[in-house]
Parts: sequence; structure tokens; C-alpha cells
Amino acid sequence: MKLHLSNISGINAFTGYGEGYVMVNRNRYQQNLVVLPDRLVTDWQQAGFDDLSEGDFAQLAELAPEIVLLGTGNRLRFPRPELARALAEARIGLEVMDIKAACRTYNILAAEERKVAAALLFS
Repeated sequence: MKLHLSNISGINAFTGYGEGYVMVNRNRYQQNLVVLPDRLVTDWQQAGFDDLSEGDFAQLAELAPEIVLLGTGNRLRFPRPELARALAEARIGLEVMDIKAACRTYNILAAEERKVAAALLFS
């Protein structure tokens, strides 16, 4: 699906998604990644949802967003609460959704100039 953007310029935005990929600023990504308005982290969490660790969430906390949108693939899966302790301690919100919803929600929040991070897991 191609996403049509308005009021987003000069920041990272999702421009499309499909089975097994997302597009950020018209560039295609098929691996786990974190998208923030001002940067991309392409080496985040290499394994997948079942291997999420406290360290993965600590890495997200170090990015200092207001909220993390955790995209858990094609279906909604919730991580064990203790894994996200670093986010809670840093007072960073966590919302869990599928990848498609994470892309759409990220674009809305980024357009509102919120400091949002979309952490996407493809496996």
C-alpha cells in the first residue's frame, strides 16, 4: 500500500508498505528497524519477536523518544512486560500494534512534531 503524506517534509516518513517490507522516504526496507523523525536505526534487534530482550528495549530508551510504536509483524503480539522496564523507567510510552498500524500511527504523530519511534519487527 502506498501512503499519501501531507504536512511532512524534512523528516523520515513511511511512504508505503506491503507483505514483508516498508518504505521510508521511498526507500524499501525488509529487515527489523527503528524509524525516528531524524534518523533510522537499521541494526536494531536482528533476530525477531521471540528473541526480544531487555537490551533491545534499553536501546530504544537510549533514543529518548516520547513514545515507541512496536510493530510486531503481520499480527499483534505483546512482549512480556518485564522486557520493557527500561522504557517505563525512562517514562517513555509503549504502544504495541502490527506493522501496518505502526506505520500509519507514526506518520500521524511525526506530522504533529512528536518525538516518536517506530520499532518494527518483521519476524
